[in-house]
Order: sequence, then C-alpha cells, then structure tokens
Amino acid sequence: MTTFADLGLSLPVVEALIALGYEEPTPIQTDAIPALLAGRDLLGQAATGTGKTAAFALPLLQRLAATPPVSLRPALLVLVPTRELAMQVAEAFHKYGRALGTTVVPIYGGQAFSQQIKILRRGVHVVVATPGRALDHIRRKTLDLSGLAAIVLDEADEMLDMGFAEELENILDAAPTVRQTALFSATLPPRITVIAERHLNNPVRIRIAEEKTRAGSTAKVRQVAYLVPRAQKVAALGRVLDLEAPTLALVFCRTRTEVDTLTATLSGHGFRAEALHGGMTQDARDRVMKRTRAGSVDLLVATDVAARGLDIDHLSHVVNFNVPESPGAYVHRIGRTGRAGREGVAITFVEPREHRTLRSVEGVTRQKITIAQLPTAVDVQARRLGLTTASVREAIVAGASEHYRVAVESLTDEYDLMTIAMAAVQLAHERGTGGAPRDDADLDLPAEQPPAPAKKGPRPARTKGLARIYIGAGRKNNLRPTDLVGAIVNEAGIEAREIGTIEIADKFSLVELPEERVDQVVRALRASTIKGKKLTVRRDLAGR
Repeated sequence: MTTFADLGLSLPVVEALIALGYEEPTPIQTDAIPALLAGRDLLGQAATGTGKTAAFALPLLQRLAATPPVSLRPALLVLVPTRELAMQVAEAFHKYGRALGTTVVPIYGGQAFSQQIKILRRGVHVVVATPGRALDHIRRKTLDLSGLAAIVLDEADEMLDMGFAEELENILDAAPTVRQTALFSATLPPRITVIAERHLNNPVRIRIAEEKTRAGSTAKVRQVAYLVPRAQKVAALGRVLDLEAPTLALVFCRTRTEVDTLTATLSGHGFRAEALHGGMTQDARDRVMKRTRAGSVDLLVATDVAARGLDIDHLSHVVNFNVPESPGAYVHRIGRTGRAGREGVAITFVEPREHRTLRSVEGVTRQKITIAQLPTAVDVQARRLGLTTASVREAIVAGASEHYRVAVESLTDEYDLMTIAMAAVQLAHERGTGGAPRDDADLDLPAEQPPAPAKKGPRPARTKGLARIYIGAGRKNNLRPTDLVGAIVNEAGIEAREIGTIEIADKFSLVELPEERVDQVVRALRASTIKGKKLTVRRDLAGR
C-alpha cells in the first residue's frame, strides 16, 4: 500500500496527516503530489470528491515551508468557483499547514471588503478566492500577486461555466511569469485546453477515470440522505439508528481520529460499537470481528481502508457519516448491504456544502438518492402510532382478545363500538409512548414546537424529571412488559410503581423511569440478562 511518506512528503506534513487520521492517498493524490513536489506544472482531470484539495495543498505547503516568503505578500493563490468551496479549501489548508505555521484566508463575495483588506495587509501565506472577488482586490491593489510562487485553478470548468473566463485570464496575466501553476477540472473541453496551453509550462497531465457501476447494481439498497450540519451529526445518527433499529450497521468515517471519537461517543450512549482502522493490530481487528460475528456488536465504525475485505452477511445498514471521498467509494460501501436477496439500507449524512458531491454520486450510480428531513418528534410519534395500529391488528388476527368481550359488551350500553375502539387504541398508544412527543433537549438538535395541550383527557404520563431507557429487543423477541418490569425490579432493586410507561416495538423497547434512577437501572440490566439474553441497554437518545 502506497503511503503519504512514499510520495515524498516531509515528516512534519506526514505527521500532520497522521494526527488528522488519514491513512492512504487517493489516486489523484498518488499521481499529483510527486509532480507538484518536483515543481512541475500540472493539468489534472478528476471528478469532484476524489481528494483533489489534498493533492495540491500538501505538496505546495511543503514547498512553501522550504522557501518561506520574505514579505507579507501571499505566496500561493487558489481560485475556486464558489464561496462554499473557498471556505472548504481554506479550512483544509489550515488543517494541513497548522504545524508549519501557515496562514490562510478565504476571500469571496458577500464579505465586507474592509475586513478582507485588513487581513491581507496583515499578511497571509495562502489566499483562497473566487475569481470575481480576487480580481476586485487586484484592481484595488489590496491583493499583491508579485510574491506568488504558485497558483491553482480548482474546478476550472465550473468557473468557466459560471462566466469567469475573462476574470481568470486577467488574474493569470497579472501573476508573475515565473511561477508554478496547477489546473484541475472534471472535464477538459477546448476552452480549458486553451487556458492550459497559454498559462501552463510543459505540464504533467493526469487523468483519473471516473468509476462506473452497472445500472441497477444497487437496486436492492434503499438509499437516503439527511441534510445535517456538522455539529449535529452525532445526535442525528443516534436518532436515526434508534428508528432504523439495524441488525448490524457499518458506519464509515474519513479518518482514524473520527472513528475513535465517534466509537467512544456511541459507546458512551450505550451502543455496542467497535472501531476498525489502520492503526489497529491484526489481533485487535480479529477480536472485533469475532465479537461481530457472535452478535455482540451493533455498530462497526470504520475507515474505508480498514473495511476492505470484510465479509459480513447479516449487515443490514451502511451509514456514511460523511459523504464519501468519491462516487466509486460510495458504490463500494453500499454494496456491502442488500445481499442474498435482502433489502439493505444506505444512509448518508450530508453537510449543506456537500450537495455537489452527492449529485456526482447519483451520476455514477444512475439512481436517485432520496433527500429526507431528519425525523422530528412528531414523525417519531406518528411512527409509533403506526406500531400501535399494527399491534392491534396482530391481536385481532391472533384471536387472543376473546376474554375482553365482557368488558366491551358492558360498555356498549353507554357508547357505540367506534367510540370504545378509539378509546382502547388511545390507551394502548399512550401506555406505549407516554402520550406526548419526545423531548429533544439532549440531542443538540433544533427545538421543535410542542403541540398545544389538550383541554381534556388524561394527564400525559411524561413529566419533568422523567427519562427513558432503550432496550435492544422487542415483540419479535417475544418480550413483554412483565419481562421488563420483573427485570428492573429484581435486578435494579427499585419498586414497580416507579416504572412509567413501557413501549414495545418490533425490535426495541422503551421504558420510562425517574431521571435519578436511569443510570442505576442501565448498569443493573447491562450486568444481567433479560429472558436469558444479554441485551443493549442505554439511555434513550431521542428524549429524556
């Protein structure tokens, strides 16, 4: 396996990558980094999401560190089509160059000129800019290109599509003649070739072919994406996993650091989560896989490299905690579920600025990925009402309700059958859900407006000071409320009257308890068995 060190990157740069948890270079990085380190101009054709930013940022940062600028003028200019990409590329330069002392600023329309001018006058090493705003600063003489050692055009075809051809020509003409130039584009139409022939000096040409997939090869996989800001991803993941109730989910992260952090967080919330990444020994990896095949793991959190070669037949869900680096990586990931004729589920968390990458994934798979809103408390409540309806239907089909006939007949003297049935369903539903939507206070998700309280009817069972625990078994495991009450009373040593509402779904159960009793009960049930089996027990992430 080729490493970043093999490509000629210096120890400080490699150490920065290790600290960030990166394991293996992508094809565009493998080809581009040595050429740029050697000082060559470069013309690269590669699709969005193939790792282009690191392909030019890493070698140019290393060259910049070797010959630091002698003035406050920027040494590197990166031109990008949109403000979103400007912020993304600037953030990458900041992460990669932190150990080298590199300073970077994004410049784009919509920001105040005064603030940008102040930063530029203070002095920066790297400027990441949209063409229009960069040219405005050049004409105002607030962006001095005379000290440039290199210039990069990223997503060049998109910049041309947006009408920036003249701006690009003017900026390139204003830059020093002696410089290193790199141009990256998803396509190479004639107008890109003209720019390359005029402004690049004997460039190295690199083309990374777009991976293809057979139409319909992911047909058995339900694909859904959730638009989630970065800060809310962990909370969103917990809610989605609770609703999906996977048999076994493989959660993909980009770096070792992210794998370790997410695994620790999920484990702290009671999920049976295990990490897999390139920093583990083979013995540790084998132990994780042994526990997984024994059914003792709910979630495998892994990098792409660590997940290679995994063969898990009972994998029900694949979760992309981030949009994959390339469409091909997405296809390989979701192909791990939906096997043996079973339907699989692929869930992807998408940050608002990652829309373009998601579209390129759809282009490769030739299948639409459903963009869904994260389920709200009302959505959860509606789903649970559906579970209640299904339970009633099952009871009718099973014919096990005959001994309640006397009670119903006694009520028919006062009420019609529809009224009686609605009241019975209401009681069954409220016993399972507490009669009110869940509270998202512990999720770090945007608060939802609660429904107006009913003027009449029973007081909701959930009040301040109550919380729920999640138990990873339900009706399909023949679990009954009496089983849960008995386990809690006998193992945790609390009185039955302290136990609130109990909801039993197909694959999981929820039990309401006083807040101060939750940790005590969770510890006790984890240390024991319910109906002879060790089960996942944790605080319910979707509400207290």
